Amino acid sequence: MLRFMPVGDSQTIGSAGEHTWRYRMWQHLRATYGGPFRIVGPRETLFDKATDTADSYEYADPDFPRSHLAGWGEGWLHMTPLIADAVRTERADVLLISLGLIDLGFYTDADGTAANVRLFVSEARSANPRVAMVFLPVIPNVRADTDTAFATEVARFNELLAKAVADLDEPSSPLLLASPPESYDLSRDTHDGTHPNASGEHKIAAAFAEAMYQAWDLGEPYAV
Repeated sequence: MLRFMPVGDSQTIGSAGEHTWRYRMWQHLRATYGGPFRIVGPRETLFDKATDTADSYEYADPDFPRSHLAGWGEGWLHMTPLIADAVRTERADVLLISLGLIDLGFYTDADGTAANVRLFVSEARSANPRVAMVFLPVIPNVRADTDTAFATEVARFNELLAKAVADLDEPSSPLLLASPPESYDLSRDTHDGTHPNASGEHKIAAAFAEAMYQAWDLGEPYAV
């Protein structure tokens, strides 16, 4: 059985009332992956904007495996110390990772964030030397759209992420860089310029799915 663990920030945990891209990915895998699989992770909740806490179970459709390792306001800086235990405990085989925006916005510059990516990979492999990882670059967002300096930092981090993936890729523990979602539009695919709405959720799931299909022949192309 293949165990997938979504790892991410606010775009991955989602907020009350949403489906999340995790739900869209589960639907896709259920329809296209030929073998048994599970969605795993140490957390299950959504973020509740009304209470400013991650304790909501009010999914738009709660009837799916909701497990994940994601947090509102959490990035590479926060997930790196947690990943080894999560991979070990959940016996994760494939990590679907969408991180970086919160780091660049509040915690570390591109070089510091890229250093945490490399440490994250090392920590994950310490728990499972054969773990596979798919990385999504930082995708379009409203701050990068309006802040030139921040946009430059995002672009630099995405370049460093691509280099880290190329440097650290191993046959026994493959690393894969997904392409940013095609035609991702802040006005059509997000609620607020950052967090995906339903169409954005599909596009993020499609980015992961297409990468795994093209590189590993896993599943099928994503039907948006």
